[in-house]
Amino acid sequence: MASPWRGLSRTVWILVVARAVNRIGAFTLPFLGVVLTVEFKASLSETGLILAVFGAATIPSRLLGGQLADRLGRRRTIVLGLTGCAIAQLWIASSHALWSAVLATILLGLAFEIYEPPSQAMIADVTEPADRPAAYGLYSAALAAAGVLAGLLAAAISHWDLRWLFVADAITCMSCAILVALALPTDVRRERSPDRPATVWRDSRLLLLLVGGTVFATIYMQLVIGVPLTLLEQGLPESGTGIILAVSAVTLIVAQRLLRVQHLDDFRAIAIGYLLVGVGLVVTAIAHSLTVFLLAAVLWSLGELFLLTRYLTQASGLAPEEARGRYLAVFGLSWGIATTIAPLTVTQLLATTGPAGLWLTTAAAAGVLAVLQPWFRKRLAPV
Repeated sequence: MASPWRGLSRTVWILVVARAVNRIGAFTLPFLGVVLTVEFKASLSETGLILAVFGAATIPSRLLGGQLADRLGRRRTIVLGLTGCAIAQLWIASSHALWSAVLATILLGLAFEIYEPPSQAMIADVTEPADRPAAYGLYSAALAAAGVLAGLLAAAISHWDLRWLFVADAITCMSCAILVALALPTDVRRERSPDRPATVWRDSRLLLLLVGGTVFATIYMQLVIGVPLTLLEQGLPESGTGIILAVSAVTLIVAQRLLRVQHLDDFRAIAIGYLLVGVGLVVTAIAHSLTVFLLAAVLWSLGELFLLTRYLTQASGLAPEEARGRYLAVFGLSWGIATTIAPLTVTQLLATTGPAGLWLTTAAAAGVLAVLQPWFRKRLAPV
């Protein structure tokens, strides 16, 4: 079978390799709630509030990344964001009091999303619209491949000291920054357009896409934050999270090669993705053993394969070239909003309804999004 990634530019491959290097260490977020609870003795409600503050901090981070991507340049912005993440991770690892860890977590949030708009915009810059699903698919596949090692490392290190997770992530952030600085082409200066920020916020199709993307991102972040806490609730070992991450990553890699989803219509692919995620969430709701959690991870990971690249393809397709960073930054606010909402919904639903209530509610949201895709198709059609 011909590779769907044949013919992609050198810049795309460099970005993919750099992101994969960073992803090897980026297994800290699923453990952040556990670290706050176990290492710093925060209560469940305090943990939810701290993670919500982290999520809120990623919103200006994403907007800053978009502004800098269009004005300072893609490469410089990527390096800046990764360096900030490394500093914050080392601060968390060296903290000895909850207040210090909270300040470091806020700094991490402020730097966390700076990387994404310039990297996503650069991929769109160097690819034709028809090739973008494949390019973003390669980006996701590389993250999944690195996630296999990340999950195994997380499982190993979590037996030792959870703080070392943050040290490892800081090292990979800096490695990624160095690779980007040395290997990516020199930034191209773009004309400043004073009216563009208003134009971005007035694009009704972009705002509608932001709504749909926010629901997806919230579901995704509830899995990231909720699965480790659910394992604790069920009395399963902390290392199970790392194993689940590894199985999820393997599923994405294998399915990326076997299922040619790039040729599917965007809205049909999104509907299929939500249905698979919903089924996986129902299985998560009834899971009481690691084996069943792994089955659930396979199902919702297959769903993510259909979903992850399509929203980015749609958002980049709406954007004029000179404002692409800002368009992708505004769309990317979905992740900041989700990272703010998810810790609160996860901890509150776990406290009031237990794991079954949390995951059945989330599955219902996925089902609604699957049914609504024909409605989204009509309203996102080109003007």
